[in-house]
Amino acid sequence: MVWLAAAASALAADDPSLATWAALRDGGKVVLMRHEATSGGAGDPPGFRLEDCATQRNLTDKGRANAVAAGERIRAQKVPVGKVLSSQWCRCRDTAALLALGPVETAATFNNAYNLRDRRGELTKGARAVIAAWKGPGVLVVVTHGANILPLTGFQPAEGEMVVVEPDVAADGRLRVIGRIPVGS
Repeated sequence: MVWLAAAASALAADDPSLATWAALRDGGKVVLMRHEATSGGAGDPPGFRLEDCATQRNLTDKGRANAVAAGERIRAQKVPVGKVLSSQWCRCRDTAALLALGPVETAATFNNAYNLRDRRGELTKGARAVIAAWKGPGVLVVVTHGANILPLTGFQPAEGEMVVVEPDVAADGRLRVIGRIPVGS
């Protein structure tokens, strides 16, 4: 029996996302997910319009497949999802919908802080308030942008990466990070 515990501990050390998945199964946490893979670049083309997906940077075929696979992983890990929020940007809404974890609600406070530089502080403050108010049941999944996740956690996630946090805000304004789940984990 001791060897089994040692093996499990070694496995968790080799794959820190295992402990993060376990924390998610307990509920009450928040997943901050950067949208899945997009066509190159950062931000959006000049003159993009929020109401017109054709003018924005969108998910690639790989990004769409990754979003479906991420939703399957979340369900396979038996994570109790209570609510799904998304930025109003098409790549986030599409990622959230393809996760197929439940109805998707858009929340402007998770809109792209890269494009909305002049509102970055306001967006971050609003995001902190939404996250801090989360009491469950289950896990809150938020699909947003790297520029929004960075000031909340100190991490710049890759496309499709999930940063799992406690829904409480530290004195420095950052959220307590439980762990990160890379694409495909």
